[in-house]
Amino acid sequence: MSKFSIITRGLVKENPTFVLVLGMCPTLATTTSAMNGLEMGLATMFVLILSNIVISLIAPMVPDKVHIPVYIVVIATFVTVLQLLMQAYVPQVYATLGLFIPLIVVNCIVLGRAEAFAGKNGALDSALDGIGIGIGFTLSLTVIGMVREILGSGSLFGWKFLAGDGILAFVMAPGAFLVLGYLLVLFNKLAKK
Repeated sequence: MSKFSIITRGLVKENPTFVLVLGMCPTLATTTSAMNGLEMGLATMFVLILSNIVISLIAPMVPDKVHIPVYIVVIATFVTVLQLLMQAYVPQVYATLGLFIPLIVVNCIVLGRAEAFAGKNGALDSALDGIGIGIGFTLSLTVIGMVREILGSGSLFGWKFLAGDGILAFVMAPGAFLVLGYLLVLFNKLAKK
């Protein structure tokens, strides 16, 4: 498998949101705006890349019976580093995403990639996998956030361009499910062409 195909696989063929349907908690909860989706995607990508690299390096030394707990400790370490960095350098982003940053530890995307890819491949390939899956997840969250923000508040990345308030349901939980459902159908229809 080429290095390029490892990255591009996470964009379409193994897109974590629209194909694998993983990480639904942050997908539904944090995508009330395009900026929130982008920020959550980037935060998850940071943890995904670094944890994939470390897990690929330590996997041969970890006994099979304890590899999942060890992977979770590695992921939790990088989430803690991310949390501290966000609190120090981008407190407004941390305040917005708050509760959802620690939940990256149990995000199925991160643990799933550790188990399915990083534990079986080298550090470079695992980093590339983290980049590809991370970009796919970030783009998915950003697109969902864009649709919800446009329909729900008539703005995009905070820039108001439609008069009126928009449809309130789209910035609430029902709108998240509705937008996700339609985008899942659209993505899978386009991906099959």
